[in-house]
Amino acid sequence: MRDMHRAVAILLACGLFAGVALARTDAPVAHSQFHVQLGSTLTQPASGRLLLFATDAKAAIAAAKDGKVEEVDANPFGATQASVAAREVSRLVPGQGVDIDADALAYPAGWSQLPPGDYFVQAVLDSNHDYSYGGRGAGDLVSEVVKVHLPAATPPSLSLDRVLPAHEPWDLPMRYFSDTTRKHLDEARRAAQPLDFVSPALSAFWGRPIHMRGWVLLPPGYDRGAKQTWPVVYSTHGYGGSAASLAGSAAMVYGAMAEHQMPPMIWVFLDQSSATGTHEFADSVNNGPWGRALTTELIPQLESRYRMDARPSGRFLTGHSSGGWATLWLQTRYPQVFGGTWSTSPDPSDFHDFTGVDLYAPNANVYRRADGSAYPLVRDKGKVQASFEAFAKLERVLGEYGGQMASFEWVFSPRGADGRPMPMFDRDTGAVDPAVVAYWRDHYDIAHLVQVNWPGLKADLDGKVHVVVGTADTFYLDGAAHKFKAVLDGLGAKSDFRFLPGKTHFDLYAQGKDRQGLLKQMAWEMYAVARPDSKLKRRAAAAP
Repeated sequence: MRDMHRAVAILLACGLFAGVALARTDAPVAHSQFHVQLGSTLTQPASGRLLLFATDAKAAIAAAKDGKVEEVDANPFGATQASVAAREVSRLVPGQGVDIDADALAYPAGWSQLPPGDYFVQAVLDSNHDYSYGGRGAGDLVSEVVKVHLPAATPPSLSLDRVLPAHEPWDLPMRYFSDTTRKHLDEARRAAQPLDFVSPALSAFWGRPIHMRGWVLLPPGYDRGAKQTWPVVYSTHGYGGSAASLAGSAAMVYGAMAEHQMPPMIWVFLDQSSATGTHEFADSVNNGPWGRALTTELIPQLESRYRMDARPSGRFLTGHSSGGWATLWLQTRYPQVFGGTWSTSPDPSDFHDFTGVDLYAPNANVYRRADGSAYPLVRDKGKVQASFEAFAKLERVLGEYGGQMASFEWVFSPRGADGRPMPMFDRDTGAVDPAVVAYWRDHYDIAHLVQVNWPGLKADLDGKVHVVVGTADTFYLDGAAHKFKAVLDGLGAKSDFRFLPGKTHFDLYAQGKDRQGLLKQMAWEMYAVARPDSKLKRRAAAAP
């Protein structure tokens, strides 16, 4: 569901702690009201989704570095829990304000139900309606953190005084990079070519220009005039990623190639983020023909421009989490195009185990088991951190689209009469809609589609599926991988599934002291397919 580094930030932005639920309270108590205004330094009207975050002041100070609380956000892995309230704002004029009822749309409950005491509160105007996907970011308006006592005799007031700045893709803290990456960072910037392609198919679908973005990373020693061609790896990020986050991946890969820790290949880092979440490079009635655009438009265009090995045995796929599902989908949907996928911790590839829930079971419910116990969604070191219900209900407060569950529906669901994707489950009760799930099965359940179409797929797909997942995956994604493996084994298919003991969603790639050891290993496995006679050997990564 998330890529390796961005994932943690997105989780922290989503506030997915266990045992809590959205409450729209009609209790006969005074609702908690707040007043939010546009600061005097801001001169243009603003609109978006207004979000309020509150956390217990004592607990926040105890958890904060140096006792300073500079931001209030929901944090599933921290010691404090934040309450969130929201409303839409169509036009906020400088010098004027808007009231927000913190009981009308709130998580985990209306704020009038908070225990009396001191709280730190912060307001954020999500101007791009993308908080559910990436948290607060460029262009969002934020207030200072204000200490208030709740319940308050009069509505507390907050001022949106600051606009969050944009950051350059390469403007990443050096602590994110290994010594090898830092050493070759300037070279990586020169070798990474910005990718910006306007797709005719997607533009026709949406009625406006639709861009496919990312980076083309050329290997050390690349020569445009040479007769030599290079194998190509198509890589995409997980949920929460973007073209900016892919720049960090490109820098790491270039440094590893320069040090011969990875073989020389062209890497195409594909941005699959959109206003609706991640589009997964799947053709969808809601998002448009992303798979067709990639395979029939973008790849031919790239191969006409760069010295790429244009044979299936020279094209590979890799991605983590939602990127793992996307690359697994592309390989099974277009087996004649690609020579193999190395998909790590993919989102559910068999909907008999959708993060632990069998969507095909009679009276299926994603919130509760038959015995009434809650389905977990996030775990860490054996401890449940978030329930499916908490995840979905918080997402509803943060925004109507762009969140993880909504993202699945934009990819997998049929279009409803209102023009929006039909929900797979009821957000209040968790009840699964079997008609929607039947559509999901017939169009996007990878295990099901491979099974029913195996006679036609075998010649082009056999031996090309590689899946790596941890047995302690943070989102329980190892369950679906086991089921997909069982389907392939039952077909007599050749496949490569690796279940790494004790590994989670976020430490899967680490091998010893090398945080990207698995990626380097997989790159050499790809290269062995493309260049079976090569004598190039992998060098060990230097200890950080």
